[in-house]
Formats: sequence, structure tokens, C-alpha cells
Amino acid sequence: MSFQMYVPTRILFGKGQLGHLHSQQMPGKKALIIISNGKSTKENGYLSETEKQLHLAGIETVVFDEIMANPLKTTVMEGSVCARKNNCDFIVALGGGSVMDASKAIAAMATNDGDLWDYVSGGTGKGKTLSSEPLPIIAITTTAGTGSEVDQYGVISNQETNEKIGFGGYDSLFPTMAIVDAELMKSVPTKFTAYQGFDALFHSVECYISAAANLMSDMYALTAIENVGKYLVRAVKDGNDLEAREHMAFANTLSGVVMTISACTSEHSMEHAMSAYHHQLPHGAGLIMISQAYFTYFIENHACDDRFVRMAQALGMEGANAPMDFIRALVKLQEDCGVSDLKMSDYGIQPNEFMTMAQNARATMGGLFQCDPMPLSDEDCAAIFKKSYR
Repeated sequence: MSFQMYVPTRILFGKGQLGHLHSQQMPGKKALIIISNGKSTKENGYLSETEKQLHLAGIETVVFDEIMANPLKTTVMEGSVCARKNNCDFIVALGGGSVMDASKAIAAMATNDGDLWDYVSGGTGKGKTLSSEPLPIIAITTTAGTGSEVDQYGVISNQETNEKIGFGGYDSLFPTMAIVDAELMKSVPTKFTAYQGFDALFHSVECYISAAANLMSDMYALTAIENVGKYLVRAVKDGNDLEAREHMAFANTLSGVVMTISACTSEHSMEHAMSAYHHQLPHGAGLIMISQAYFTYFIENHACDDRFVRMAQALGMEGANAPMDFIRALVKLQEDCGVSDLKMSDYGIQPNEFMTMAQNARATMGGLFQCDPMPLSDEDCAAIFKKSYR
């Protein structure tokens, strides 16, 4: 029954909401707009419209366009230097999860000395506490995947140490405002719509079976799962289906909130280890690869049978009455979205890495293992990787 909830982000949800940015209260006078190193944000006009809105509000702007998928510590440090050199007093994160995650770390390092890994807990991080408040953040999400627009965490990779670790947890890293406008999501390619949709799904699935689950998180998680089950296939098949895009955006935002009330489980730790060593692996794709074997492990051990039945029903299998119905519903959703045949080997993952990745997952993000509905050993994790491999 017990839970704590604090989500201070003002959420502007709905198509066309970016056009209202200029009328909102701004947290500063000069913004560092952070975008990816790809072309879509510029070519689709999202950057120019954001600049227009900020300029209408009397805000000066500088653009930092270096963020890649699975953002790197080195890029975060470059972004923090850019913010300092240009005297920016707040951040506008315009993009998907990687941009929003990196923006939180940049906001912190723009006002604190040293290296980002000084403030990372887990792995080789030094676990120091931030001494100065991060710059305020406005998050404008262009994808429906991570929910990072409404939480206080970001995941950053350190290529020097093959670590991919969640950074944050400070109340001051919650974005002050989130704009969730499905009009900005219509250009997301088919396969990435699917990858991102499953990332949002697994946030809620994990939080629903988590040892940290509670009445409030259950409400958010099940509603998100229902929306993914009903609308993800439509969004994948027709990116211009605005109704489907809006419902997936809604599921994504709920899946971001649920992580602040409950907690993800070790599936996310395991995938972070995969993409820490194989940087080109999209996070959502990695989660899809291991999901069937991962959740089957808990079902075979009867960790929380009733919860898997309820999630199968939420995904659209109304007559579900057995825990394995969840796996059947999950596999069908993956097949319908065209992502059921993803291969680890296509991204360079080899069987001799399974134990290394299992140990890396626990060393870097061991806290999520404590949220599993039953204990999962390194050997269990390696076995899940093995069963998922092709």
C-alpha cells in the first residue's frame, strides 16, 4: 500500500503543444538547445520551430547537436563546456531518450566541477554528491520510448570502461516542463517506432512485477500496457496515424512516471550491459531480444503468476488465465510489429560474452536486481542470454 510520489514536471500533452511553448514561464534567459547528431530534428523543422518559440518568449539560444544513440560521457562533458562558455542558464532537450538523458547529465556538469563519473554511483563511479544545483531543463520529446521527459534519471555510457549506468535521482533533475506533442513523432521510422514502443512497454511491465510495485504504480503501469497493446501495431504500420501516435505518447509518459513510483527490474540492467559492449545496439531492440526468456524465467518459477495473467489481459488477451498467456501476447505483439526475429549476432554479440555481460549488469546497475520478484543469479542471467541468442 505504501508509496512515495513526486513528479514536479509541468506536462503539456497533445498535438500542437509545441506551439504554446512561447507562452509558458521560462526558467532562464538563455537556452542551450540540445539535439541529436542526426538530421531529423533539423530537416523536419522541429529545431526551427523550437527556436522560434523561444525567441518569441525573449530567450536567446545556442544549439549543441552532438548527441548520439546511447550517449557517451565524453559528449556530456563537451555539452557542459558548451553551456558554460555560452553562459546558458537553462537547457532545452529536443529529441528522444538519448537527448533527454544526456541533457540531464549536461545540466548537472554545467554547474559542477570534475568529471561526470565522479558523480555516478555503481561500477567505477565515485558516487560523489552534486554540490551545485543543475541547470533547469525543458524536455520536448520527439519519440515515445523512454519517458525521460518526466523522470529525474538519464543513462550514460562510458566507453573507456564498458559501463552504461543510470545517473541522477536528484529532484532538481526533473524537467521543469515537458512538451509531449505527437505531431513531432510522425517522422520516427517504422523499426524505431517499434523499438521505442517496446521500451515504454517494458518500463511498465517491469514496474508492475517489481518488488517496489504499489497501488499507485499499478494504475500507471496497467494503463500504459493497455495503450501499448491497443495502439503500438497501428503506430508501427502507419506513422501518420496520429491517434495511435498520441496513445503511444500517452503510454510513454505514463511509463516514465511509473518509474518514479515503482522501479524497473534487472531486464534493463542486462540490456544496458549488452549495449555497453555493443554501442550500436538500440536499447529497445536489446530489450526485445531478451524479453521472452527473461519473463519466462519468472513465470516458470511462479514469482508472481497473477500479475502476468493481468498483464496478458491488459495487452488484449481478454480470456487470459495462465501466466504463459503473457508470453504468448508479448510474442504476438512483437510479430505484428515485425521485430520478433532480431538477432544478437547481427550486432556482434558472441556466446562467450554472456557471463561477462551478466556480471557487468550487476556491477553497474545492481540496484535493479533488488527489485526482481525473485532472486536472479549471474548464472541465471547468462542462461537468459543463451536462450535469447541467435
